[in-house]
Amino acid sequence: MSEQTPPARQRIALLPLDDRPVNVLLPGDVARVAGMTLDVPPADILPSYRTAGDADALGAWLRERAADPATVHILVSIDMLLYGGLIASRTSADTTRTVLARLDTLREIHRMRPELPISAVSLVTRASNSNSATEEPLYWNDHGMQLHALGGDAHRLLGEAEVLPLDELTPVPADVVSDYSTRRLRNHIVNLETLELVEDRTLDFLAITADDTAPFAAGSAEQVWLRHWMRMLPTGRQVLMYPGADEVGAVLVARAMATNAQVTASFAVVCADPEGPTRIPPYENMPLSASASRQIRAAGAVEVTEDADVTLVLHAPDPDRHDMFRGRPDAVDEDAVRATVDLVRARVDAGERVALADVRYPNGSDEALGRALAAAGLLEKLDAYGGWNTAGNTLGSVVALAAAGVVGRANGTYDAKAARIALLTRLLDDFAYQAVVRVDSGPSLFPDRFPMSDAGLVAEAERALHAELTTFLESMLPADGARITELTLPWRRSFEIGITLER
Repeated sequence: MSEQTPPARQRIALLPLDDRPVNVLLPGDVARVAGMTLDVPPADILPSYRTAGDADALGAWLRERAADPATVHILVSIDMLLYGGLIASRTSADTTRTVLARLDTLREIHRMRPELPISAVSLVTRASNSNSATEEPLYWNDHGMQLHALGGDAHRLLGEAEVLPLDELTPVPADVVSDYSTRRLRNHIVNLETLELVEDRTLDFLAITADDTAPFAAGSAEQVWLRHWMRMLPTGRQVLMYPGADEVGAVLVARAMATNAQVTASFAVVCADPEGPTRIPPYENMPLSASASRQIRAAGAVEVTEDADVTLVLHAPDPDRHDMFRGRPDAVDEDAVRATVDLVRARVDAGERVALADVRYPNGSDEALGRALAAAGLLEKLDAYGGWNTAGNTLGSVVALAAAGVVGRANGTYDAKAARIALLTRLLDDFAYQAVVRVDSGPSLFPDRFPMSDAGLVAEAERALHAELTTFLESMLPADGARITELTLPWRRSFEIGITLER
């Protein structure tokens, strides 16, 4: 009798938003928690900071993965597929006709394997409220804040009978406004087209997420128009639209694993501050409670009030709206810290699996909370943790990791080692690095907030951060023998780091 070749291990293919660790490594961590294999494209066709990825090669890679019977779910960042990444979606000169043609890749995959689920995320383009072209067209250096204000003013004029002359709205030169607006128009047409992909059943799930927005902004106005068509189309109610961006790949991985295993995780959402869930966090345009609910649904999970698989504890947004990118807050709200610690302790003592979303500040966690949880011995008892960048980024990553644990346990594939590594990675990044080490050492390691051109300075910063975070891990976190094997600055700036841990 001839030996039979064992079946290939099932895997998920992900076309990420860009090449940064939160878009590539974090989704991989989520997959490993539930014992799943995740495929991402090779680095040579992915973008590298402002250099766009190879859109044609990325589409070909996706078709190849779809043709492999071991692939059980396709996850797609529309921005990567059409433009070659997040920054390229803002800076690319590709025409609307060109980028829409690239959507045919998804239609081809659907015709080839109609049973293969395809989930996608498409972003509402941001308008950063800063005069920095780090991730924007170069004219953002001179007109960024003015263009952000223009979007807010135009949003407030929705429904007005008359159109005001452009020079009454903004001092920005007309040619700049034209370039900026036509890029937004192209990207908005793409978002409308993705709704049609849901309606014709090419996509099984679609999230339209808003990257760095505000209650009144160009992107928020576009969401009004998108919401109209979501109401009109019979499948439109299945589409989720909410604040987020870099975390969505991880969320889609959790959703794909839940779908494949036919497991639905349940979350109970609690907050020590009764008013906290009603606040709209910085850089977002909806209350925290609504954002959390959509993140849970996007991960293929449900929100319940009792008997939940996971208790999601929210450390409420700061009423004063401090941003950790400016450094430590002038004062610490000890009562808020104590209340969240007490809530975590009570839920852990009750035998619940607790995931903590620290959304107190954007761009880093609440250092006082992290130290208080460590002193109480509660960090190592968390099921998942997050506290990075926007509230949406934090919520999505925490929900994805916790949901993956539920799926893995139900499916008999849970990897406790991978779960511990994922928890430590987020504690090192969001708490140790962003809230402590970057604040203390950032001014000396990074001459300014822009990417460093000197490779020697980058290497020096990486060595210094590796040493500081290793000390932090050994002295303060529940390392359990884990060690940092690699630390990188993928975009040569202080904003994000890549951490690889082994145990």
